[in-house]
Amino acid sequence: MLLEKVSLPQAAIGPWRIESFTTNQHDIHSLLRGRGVPIGQTYTRLMRGNTVVMSDTPAEMRDHLPAYFAAQGSCLINGLGLGMLLKSILKKPEVTDITVIELSKEVIDLVAPHYTDPRIQIIHASAFDYQPPKGKQYGMVWHDIWDYICEDNLPEMHTLHRKYGRRATWQGSWCRAQCEQQRDRWPSRLR
Repeated sequence: MLLEKVSLPQAAIGPWRIESFTTNQHDIHSLLRGRGVPIGQTYTRLMRGNTVVMSDTPAEMRDHLPAYFAAQGSCLINGLGLGMLLKSILKKPEVTDITVIELSKEVIDLVAPHYTDPRIQIIHASAFDYQPPKGKQYGMVWHDIWDYICEDNLPEMHTLHRKYGRRATWQGSWCRAQCEQQRDRWPSRLR
């Protein structure tokens, strides 16, 4: 696969922690929905309390493939997570620089020290409040700031896509199509 597992040590700061986990037979329900992993495999996940914020499972890797393929020139990633996408696009010679916007200082402290390439700039800010330098254009903008695949994320996705619409050659949001499918599955009169 073009994206690969991360190699971050287990650590914790405040409510955030990076941990390894090995899948077991209880994970089969996720596998049936297409989000699971083979039993007995070990992965890394970023947790906030009891919430899985990100993992380096095959499903998460597939979710990030559009951004990987689009990455060229200057890239902007909203949401650091485990740095899985960051790690992969750093290997692309056509990527000149990467700006990562991350809301949580604790996530930056846990993850950023493991990515020291001079092309990276990690900024502690909200994706909604950050203002790129005047005239800055991006070859790829990727928004990955949500914990769950949920249609409730769509208004924020729309806001971010409008914000970067004229600044990006390509942009996308994590699992946007799945969120739209959830929205479209039920007629609005039933909500």
